[in-house]
Amino acid sequence: MSSIAQATEVGLVGLFPGKAVLVINGGNPRTLTIGSKVEGVKLISAERDAVTLEFDGKRHRLLLGQHAMSSTADSEAGQTLNLTADGRGHFKTIGTVNGATVNFLVDTGASFILLGASDARRANIDLNKAEPGMATTANGVIQVWRVKLSSVKVGDITLTDVDAAIHNEDQPISLLGMSFLNRMEMKRSGDTMTLRKRF
Repeated sequence: MSSIAQATEVGLVGLFPGKAVLVINGGNPRTLTIGSKVEGVKLISAERDAVTLEFDGKRHRLLLGQHAMSSTADSEAGQTLNLTADGRGHFKTIGTVNGATVNFLVDTGASFILLGASDARRANIDLNKAEPGMATTANGVIQVWRVKLSSVKVGDITLTDVDAAIHNEDQPISLLGMSFLNRMEMKRSGDTMTLRKRF
């Protein structure tokens, strides 16, 4: 049947404790509770600012206001992530570092993944083994600690042994820099960015 090759598009338009309001394939908003399934989309978890959904045989993590699209037709084409720009044109997503949840901003101008101090602590990164260094940011030159991250996962994409820098201070958001992105095929179309794992 031709429906097998159809992509499913899901947008997260509302969040409540244990519930999410989704727009599925451009239809009317639907409210799902954790564990419920509508039109092939299952709500796995709902947090303060994000949800984990399962559809088309894959899990997707969405921030409020983001959309995800997948197709069973390209399920074997590699690990991919679709991101939608926010109102300021920034691409943000939630991922994990060593299993700890981290809020990321995609930043092609950053050489490495840059984590704030609190994110590094939650990811159990031992700075005693880190190499001190300096990094140039939008706010000037800062001292950082160079480390290798055991695992970084964003959407369906997981990388291991990823170079990163740790900021001395807490940061409102961590940067998903080129040490991650240079292992991706990146495509941008309007407000959508697609990352596909190359190696």
